[in-house]
Amino acid sequence: MANRAGTVALPSDLVDITALLDAYYDISPDLSDPGQRVAFGTSGHRGSSLRASFNEKHIAAITQAIVEYRAGQGIRGPLFLAKDTHGLSEPATNTALEVLAANGVTVLVDARHGYTPTPSLSHAILKYNAGRSQDDPGRADGIVVTPSHNPPADGGFKYNPPHGGPADTDATSWIADRANALLEANLEGVRRVQLQEALSAETTGQYDFLSSYVDDLPLVLDIAAIRDAGVRIGADPMGGASVDYWGEIGERHHLNLTVVNPTVDPRWAFMTLDWDEKIRMDCSSPSAMAGLISKVNSGDTKFDIATGNDADADRHGIVTPDAGLMNPNHYLSVAIDYLYRNRSGWRPDAVVGKTLVSSSMIDRVAEGLGRKLVEVPVGFKWFVPGLLSGEGAFGGEESAGASFVKLDGGVWTTDKDGILLCLLASEIQAVTGQSPSQRYADLAAKYGSPSYARIDAAANREQKAKLGKLSAADVTATELAGETITAKLTEAPGNGAKIGGLKVTTENAWFAARPSGTEDVYKIYAESFKGEEHLKQVQAEAKALVDSVIA
Repeated sequence: MANRAGTVALPSDLVDITALLDAYYDISPDLSDPGQRVAFGTSGHRGSSLRASFNEKHIAAITQAIVEYRAGQGIRGPLFLAKDTHGLSEPATNTALEVLAANGVTVLVDARHGYTPTPSLSHAILKYNAGRSQDDPGRADGIVVTPSHNPPADGGFKYNPPHGGPADTDATSWIADRANALLEANLEGVRRVQLQEALSAETTGQYDFLSSYVDDLPLVLDIAAIRDAGVRIGADPMGGASVDYWGEIGERHHLNLTVVNPTVDPRWAFMTLDWDEKIRMDCSSPSAMAGLISKVNSGDTKFDIATGNDADADRHGIVTPDAGLMNPNHYLSVAIDYLYRNRSGWRPDAVVGKTLVSSSMIDRVAEGLGRKLVEVPVGFKWFVPGLLSGEGAFGGEESAGASFVKLDGGVWTTDKDGILLCLLASEIQAVTGQSPSQRYADLAAKYGSPSYARIDAAANREQKAKLGKLSAADVTATELAGETITAKLTEAPGNGAKIGGLKVTTENAWFAARPSGTEDVYKIYAESFKGEEHLKQVQAEAKALVDSVIA
């Protein structure tokens, strides 16, 4: 049977929303199963009610744990509460509000009773906390209910402390441990009121997330240049939380902008299937973005720039007429090259931030700009301090997530902002007269054209644990794919933090291996500036090397 990746979902592919919601309320987790306990990954707790990993008891326990955590941290300001369009997001938001209200926490929900992108929540927290000291008890924080680009049956729950970005490991570990203890005690210690009481509570207020974010965009982008150039923009919210934002951005800033598909459907019936024939709102995937790609330059819809966002709009996808969907690493390289040449208000010593599994093209671009590169482990939380101070004016990761500071160098968001990066593509087109893909071709001509890919390799729980605890001394190899190994890294060079895996580099290639948090595999990221065949050699030798060490 032919692979259906890139084709529109069939009725048999769609989740049963009624069953999903019933399971949220009816199923209790079996805490003897690690997969049914609370566990925070790089982007909060995720799971599905159908797998007993994201249910009402989970959310009540996590929310109570967050209440206790923020109290312990002396945080007594308002908590911004946001949600995306996943089917489980609405009931989880209601559960959270019931617990927050019972605990007397001041909560601000969307004034339009709509959906809130993750970057809009981050922006709101930072805007509220501007001018407040780090020990000010009146600081705000937030919760965003989203599993990002995950399939429709999934739910997600993420805490953003007063710095506006993803919570660090100390915070999430404490919250997860406390939540699991509350679950083990059958929620004894969880305070909760009925939804109507929570909605009408004096502590429940409203906040216009959309206006705050959309009206402030000229502080971070050259909106006038986009408008004056008449860049034809096609924006696809992909059924996610940015759905109302894009129309308002076009209208309020008088842009030539078309919202390609304003449909919201918790089943995502309009989506094209991802590489594995699952519905996944991954705007960096050619299969998931096939619908938008087909619209560029087809019929009457001719766009200079077309964009997509995942369900909480923290990721970006850039489509150009000359190249189709851009590889995320290619676009990050272009964005960095453009921004550091065109932001006179940024600090002259502002560094470039990237995760260690992002392309080495970024290293070469940073060197060409005369800027210091800071390489950090996977996880956007590592960029938060630099974005707050302006010292790290840009932070980006290979999975199409990035943010950068305002025109004056002040902080914009400390979480990934897919809307911002999508609009930047139009600014690049307007100011340079070239599409981002044309700009990348220029960079490749100057610095070389790397081949990059990620593959998965089988590993059991014990092997994954061993990989996560490797030291450089465990790797005895001296060569990789015919080149001398120049570095063996188990800590990120930018901040010395453990990477939870291994990275090996040579003059023209590298690979990184990290254990999956959800599957019995480890991920091998690899890149070569010597072509596809050399990349395959790097991948094969990387797998052999890692397997020999963790066997």
